Amino acid sequence: MNKPILAIDIGSTKVCAIIGEIKDGQMEIAGHGISKSQGIKKGAISNIELASRSIKDAVNDAKRVAGINPTTAIISISGAYVKNLKSSGVVNIPNQEISINEINRVMQTALYNANIPNEFEILHVLPYKFKIDEQDFIEDPNGMNASRMEVDTHIVITGKSNLGNLKKAVHAAGIEISRVVLSGYASSLTVMSNNDKERGVAVIDLGGQTSNLVVHVGNAIQYNGFLPVGSNHITNDLSIALHTPLDVAEDLKIAKGSLLETGGGEVKLSIIGDDTTLNLVSLDIVHNIIYSRMEETILILTDLVNKSELKDQLGAGIILTGGMTLIEGTRELAQALIPNIPIRIGKPSNINNISEDLNSPEFSTVIGLLQYESGKHTEYELDNSKTMLHSKDYKDKESLQDITGFQNIDVNNKPKISVSTPSFNDEKNNSIDLFKDLSQEPKKNQNNPLDNFMDWAKKIF
Repeated sequence: MNKPILAIDIGSTKVCAIIGEIKDGQMEIAGHGISKSQGIKKGAISNIELASRSIKDAVNDAKRVAGINPTTAIISISGAYVKNLKSSGVVNIPNQEISINEINRVMQTALYNANIPNEFEILHVLPYKFKIDEQDFIEDPNGMNASRMEVDTHIVITGKSNLGNLKKAVHAAGIEISRVVLSGYASSLTVMSNNDKERGVAVIDLGGQTSNLVVHVGNAIQYNGFLPVGSNHITNDLSIALHTPLDVAEDLKIAKGSLLETGGGEVKLSIIGDDTTLNLVSLDIVHNIIYSRMEETILILTDLVNKSELKDQLGAGIILTGGMTLIEGTRELAQALIPNIPIRIGKPSNINNISEDLNSPEFSTVIGLLQYESGKHTEYELDNSKTMLHSKDYKDKESLQDITGFQNIDVNNKPKISVSTPSFNDEKNNSIDLFKDLSQEPKKNQNNPLDNFMDWAKKIF
């Protein structure tokens, strides 16, 4: 029996826990639970005790439905305190054939070369371009012949305090954490296809209090952004403009909220502090309030797409997902504001036994977490524990474990280097410099016996 996977999406408006199992190569939902978020504001923990209670309630409901009791979970983290940076690594290939060990070594080198501030921790190190010798844009270097390999990576980091508070809230709920995944990254995994990734796609997750953007071009994410605005801001706008309680404004948004022409009509709303008196409000006013906030949000997110400098590479366009997309006319408004890019609404895919309740854009993140844990992550990425994730089989597990010793190196304030391993002729020389910079070194003909002999002679004499 496959080990069950517990995924927890810790959002600003709701906490959703889902237990899934892989059967016949497909993910199936065994149970889920949803609770109202408490102690979480704009993607960050504001009260550990309240947040822990919300997490525990959602997890207990999921366990009750599934009849399974997993104690370890993969969790989401908002982009609220997330930054991103670029880094590259270069290594030589002593045996002239690239294996998983060499790919892991070049990824660890790129991480080592990154200038990560002391107050931040990594979430993901994502390879978006490999190069071997003079051949550029390699999709998968595993098994290829080469004497030198380079990688360009997109690194996602988050504040240590932000991550620490999130972990405390989860641990207080009695759950151990297996991995932490950027929520926008998780959402993208379940709404985009392989064809979307190859052509280039931007995924915008419009949530309750926050919105996340990831731009996926080629092998991996190359840009991610965050906006502290979501559908709750529409509720607040309605409450303030119409002088009605927040719960009434929320019900109005769900029942009558639309970005399309309303055709007129009126609705009766209670007044704040006076449940007996009702105001008569035109639906045109409701429409204008919702339209204004949604227009502002989409335009700001469009600016983020432009800031990524990848807009021209979005052959598959933009995918909108998240609970805010449930407002009627969201895609049509976005298409009108961004006329030259195809736009569509994305919801969870490739999931068996999913209920109608979960088959909705608002659950893209938590479903994406399940798919991440089941192996849908970016090939060769380093996760938040600095472990390389891949789907390949390898024989020399002990060798890979030795290479991952780089995980324990403090990557803060280190000089940029390129890690090299000893060549065949240097195996007995214990003074080999494993940290020699290859980026400025002229390339040698690895197969020239005269060069090998001269190198050997110099070391002997």
